[in-house]
Amino acid sequence: MTSSDKFERLDRFLVRMGWVPSRRLARELIESGRVSVDGRRLRKGETVGPDDDVQISGIIPPRAIVPNPELKIEVLFEDASVLVVNKPGLIPCHALRADERETVMNAIVAAYPETAHAGDKPLEGSLIHRLDNGTSGGLIIARDQRAFIALRAAIRSNQVARRYLALAAGRLTGPVEIAKPIAHHPQNPRRMIVTEPDASLPTRPAATVIEPIEQLRGFVLLAVTPRTGRRHQIRVHLASAGMPLAGDALYGGPPLAELAPGRFWLHLSQIAFDSPAGGRIEVTAPLPPDLTAVLARLRFGPADQD
Repeated sequence: MTSSDKFERLDRFLVRMGWVPSRRLARELIESGRVSVDGRRLRKGETVGPDDDVQISGIIPPRAIVPNPELKIEVLFEDASVLVVNKPGLIPCHALRADERETVMNAIVAAYPETAHAGDKPLEGSLIHRLDNGTSGGLIIARDQRAFIALRAAIRSNQVARRYLALAAGRLTGPVEIAKPIAHHPQNPRRMIVTEPDASLPTRPAATVIEPIEQLRGFVLLAVTPRTGRRHQIRVHLASAGMPLAGDALYGGPPLAELAPGRFWLHLSQIAFDSPAGGRIEVTAPLPPDLTAVLARLRFGPADQD
């Protein structure tokens, strides 16, 4: 039974009731026929109402992060409460399925087992924030529940300073703030779009400050400071300004030979926050070789290689 007074999607309902930790698992259960509503099976996109009897058959298997000691992730900082690691490009932050092993959290749990249980979602461990698969750079991970709660609150209230480096197509002559609401694309679930505050789509306010560092043959190296933390925020804001990220095919960015498919030139280079263990923490994540190779070619390579 639900206490809701309105209809909602079945997969969302299962997550809201706490029966499953994610909509992905909810959809898996629905598609396997283990969820019934008033004695019949529904599809994942169908809705349930306040008087519907929703049942799950069988036992939901526990989902936990599988340690992977063979995968090495560079640790940039650690104290009793927190880790800051340098996420490589194209490695996911956390698993979406219980059998995945090639993510940041699989590696970190192998070295720091306490990070598997300090968060509120089993497969995410104690990640404080996330980076897209194609993004590299600093990633904060709590080591106990107290730190997890405190740092999640800090990041929601914009008390964690984050500075990205980004290589974008085009030119920029001075600092700019892009303040445009962001919404999910109505037809493509992989994409986000900028829209107007009064648009028919559900929107969330978003603001990004960009500042040019160096102009490089058709590209500009930027310092990027997000004032909010929305999905794909930097990527969609830059694309909306006519400066898509190098390598970001989803948002129209030009390909570069040094970047593997799915990798784009975006790196979280600096993070600053107050550690629950005490003291101000400021961490710099060095650029990985694929991004430095792009800069080297654009600065010093022959012009006909662009």
